[in-house]
Amino acid sequence: MRSNKVGWWLLAPTLAILGIFGILPFIYVLYLAFHQWNPFGANPEQVFNGANNFRRLVFDKEFLLAIWVTLKFGVFAVASEIVIGYFLAQLFMREFPGKGFFRTIHTLPLIVAPIVVGSIWRLMTTPSVGIIPFYANELFGIDINIGRDAGTAFLFTVIMDIWHWTPLVTLTLLAALLSLPKDPFEQAQIDGASRSQIFWHITLPMIRPAILATVFIRLMDALRTVDEVWMLTGGGPGAATRYLGLHIWKVVFPKTDYGYGAAISVIVLYLTLVMCWMLYVGLVAPRNKGN
Repeated sequence: MRSNKVGWWLLAPTLAILGIFGILPFIYVLYLAFHQWNPFGANPEQVFNGANNFRRLVFDKEFLLAIWVTLKFGVFAVASEIVIGYFLAQLFMREFPGKGFFRTIHTLPLIVAPIVVGSIWRLMTTPSVGIIPFYANELFGIDINIGRDAGTAFLFTVIMDIWHWTPLVTLTLLAALLSLPKDPFEQAQIDGASRSQIFWHITLPMIRPAILATVFIRLMDALRTVDEVWMLTGGGPGAATRYLGLHIWKVVFPKTDYGYGAAISVIVLYLTLVMCWMLYVGLVAPRNKGN
């Protein structure tokens, strides 16, 4: 009993911080979601309107479009980061000249603030001064203008996210690969298994928890991205890169519709939890059923 009390006292500061900065803001946002509130409007009072904010979401074409482009962004970015990160992790498992230097350079994007990443990519993609449009035109005759072409703008937001967060995936999968026992791989090689068979039947099942955790983290980050995309495209051209985080920002700040913005935030949280649950069921449940 004494040890349990000591444990709870040690956890108390963390639980207090979690409650103050995590649970209480969520409860307040949930409360606002059922109110109409524009503190800068003619009526700055909070007016209870039931589920009207959530009813608006069903018919809000901008919100539905933001969901679609955000899901596309998340799928393309996270899937690419997992694949590239795995191959880079396999590369770092081997010895080659300059490995330490390349590993250091590879992890540098992680220490750069998202808003700085967006600024860097904005400079590199600006048609008049950017290095990417210049060489694309000189070498391949391709005219790149993310302010005019919606597809190009979407593509570069994905590439920017891959550049920024692939090192995190690489480090996570590298740690998982380094922790694997050698006996199953040696036995498989003795039995004459090919590399693809070893990957699908030994490596992938053993690192599945690390992949699942990485996908969860990156998917949640991708669904709430704001800083990088705001600096690179501002959500444009049109609404091509107006992801959910940017959509909420534009509803809350320029339009000062706090109640509706709170409702969108609650729905986005719910969608994130549902997607993570579906991934968990799809990746973990078959494995547990097989066991």
